[in-house]
Amino acid sequence: MTPQFISFEGGEGAGKSTQIALLSAWLEQQKVDHIITREPGGSAGAELIRDLLVKGATDRWEPMTEALLMTASRTEHIHRTILPALAAGKWVLCDRFFDSTIAYQGAARGLGMDSMRQLQTLAFGDVAPHITFFLNIPVVEGLMRARGREGDKQLENTREDRFERMDTSFHEALHDGFVRLTEQEPERIKMINASKSISDIQADIRGYFHQILNNADG
Repeated sequence: MTPQFISFEGGEGAGKSTQIALLSAWLEQQKVDHIITREPGGSAGAELIRDLLVKGATDRWEPMTEALLMTASRTEHIHRTILPALAAGKWVLCDRFFDSTIAYQGAARGLGMDSMRQLQTLAFGDVAPHITFFLNIPVVEGLMRARGREGDKQLENTREDRFERMDTSFHEALHDGFVRLTEQEPERIKMINASKSISDIQADIRGYFHQILNNADG
């Protein structure tokens, strides 16, 4: 089968990591060779940049600085991890990809979605997921989930919750950005209702995946 690059997107607390882990276990049963990776991060250099982005004060970076760091991390991730895996015949399950920069920095941080698209193209050309699952969850529900994940005893500068701590207007704009992306690219981006039970969400994702598996031959 032709290896596929699959990304998972959504706001804070959408449950991407849980669904990727469940899908990975299922793909193992289907004998589909694959890797799990994430953004920001996914390679040695990109993981160093991750710490700069997901920890610390919410106003740590100017929006464009943040976008450039994200894109630098992604460029390393693509060339060190994603493309080598695909070349080796492995499917790639990625927790976030360039849609996050378009939504987070473009829509929510005010840099413009088209500008962030152009930045991604400048950095790494036409590399893109074959299919993207957008786990759609209401903002308040997602934030309640996300803010319950980190231990209260952890110091603020060690928690990976910098974006979670941004104000509600940021998260509303972020959600709207993801919805707009889904409307613009319905063939690639599939919206999943992430308010359902974990098993029902996984069933919806696997429904699409049966189609992907059938179409991936050759």
